[in-house]
Amino acid sequence: MKVAIYKEFQGPISIARVNDPNPTEFGVVIKVEASGLCLSDWHGWMGHDPDISLPHVPGHEFSGTIMSVGKKVKNWRAGQRVTVPFVGGCGSCTYCLEGNQQVCDFQFQPGFTAWGSFAEYVAIDYADVNLVELPEDINFLEAAGLGCRFITA
Repeated sequence: MKVAIYKEFQGPISIARVNDPNPTEFGVVIKVEASGLCLSDWHGWMGHDPDISLPHVPGHEFSGTIMSVGKKVKNWRAGQRVTVPFVGGCGSCTYCLEGNQQVCDFQFQPGFTAWGSFAEYVAIDYADVNLVELPEDINFLEAAGLGCRFITA
């Protein structure tokens, strides 16, 4: 797949080909249909976030179509239209069970703790608790900006 990637903080961002991601047993791979650009992406590129490992593919505001599903995913199937909150939780810790995934001790952030949506495909773990289905009347472009707003709200 094609990705926008940087190999050093504050360095050039280039287009490269890398292997397509595979879902974990609890995850999915989403075909990115639209991706936003956030000030947080700039902070990551600047080196302000210690969770980012180089080389890195940024992007956390996105929407798309599920392409493949891990064997233990119960609530999702290929072909569904989805978006993802900026911070994902594990779904089983005390915080997640209370509805506070944003402070999960095992949280992940596409575009920060893992490669993000400046790519053709992105892998999302713990899909059953982190995906949001998109109604047909919300287009991908509109939905791409929602992920960051879920956690902010």
